[in-house]
Amino acid sequence: MGARVAVAGASGYAGGELLRLLAGHPDLEIGPLSANSNAGAPVTTAHPQLTGHPGLDGAVFADPDPDVLADADLLFTALPHGESAQLAARLPAQLKIIDLGADFRLADPDAWAAYYPTPYAGQWTYGLPELPGARDAIRASGTVAAPGCYATASILALAPLLAAGLAEPADIVIVAASGTSGAGRSPRPDLLATEVMGSMSAYQVGGTHRHTPEIEQNLFHAERAAVSAPAPVTLSFTPTLAPMSRGILATCTARSAASAADLRAALAGAYEGEPFVHLLPEGRWPATAATLGSNAAHLQVAADPHAGRAVVVCALDNLVKGAAGQAIQIANLMLGLPEMAGLTAHGVSP
Repeated sequence: MGARVAVAGASGYAGGELLRLLAGHPDLEIGPLSANSNAGAPVTTAHPQLTGHPGLDGAVFADPDPDVLADADLLFTALPHGESAQLAARLPAQLKIIDLGADFRLADPDAWAAYYPTPYAGQWTYGLPELPGARDAIRASGTVAAPGCYATASILALAPLLAAGLAEPADIVIVAASGTSGAGRSPRPDLLATEVMGSMSAYQVGGTHRHTPEIEQNLFHAERAAVSAPAPVTLSFTPTLAPMSRGILATCTARSAASAADLRAALAGAYEGEPFVHLLPEGRWPATAATLGSNAAHLQVAADPHAGRAVVVCALDNLVKGAAGQAIQIANLMLGLPEMAGLTAHGVSP
């Protein structure tokens, strides 16, 4: 048997996607599974797609008991914001943990206080493997904060351009669409099918979305850039809700005088050899359907000389590369396993 892993918050959408991927992982054994409101319920009642898996068919969700969850080599926490920090404080220091929530992503306590109502808990290693130097940092860490879904798409799209000095950090605009699963599984009137079908809507507009400081923090780092940033990263971020269950399509723009060829070369150079991040052939634009079920991110870039801007579009599955798949990718690095184990870069279509 391989390493034993536990999941806290296993009844939600991200938790269910973790279980689906873990069920097919060649080197990981599924251990304790906890859920707050679903404690005592069969796992396959919440996740009928996992019916037939020998380790899950008779399994039930447990209470989030730290002593039970600590019976593992690694713990995934897929909990509401603020709850992971409370749980982590009660766990053994030697337990490896990957948090899929926001609790440990931000370095600035003031930025945390501006967007979250719970106390600041500190910062863990930021787990976006494709950033320069990130893999070594993840391998050396016992606790890692997995990036958010919007943040993953936005950072992958723009970080190489900022690092190469091809885009100005002080004038970035991102408009991104997400499927409804990005809002979690708790019932809400605005997520009813009758409200979402045939409609798109913006939400948390005007710099109020919680991923804003995370994106700003991680878009540019002087130590991994070829140039010095002329100004701090300033972001206008508008999220929208799309009538689909899963997927992210982020349109990311920044002021730039670079040619399309230079922009493309920067992205191609940054992601050459990456197993999950793909710059599409010229003329082909990313679509969420092409990344469904995969740990892939698809990118395309254009220069807009009329507006003096670079435009990068990124598509990914918010539950895989934006959550559970990325967490598995991080776990593979932390446990010394092949990085692609249990994951695929190929989507399901139609």
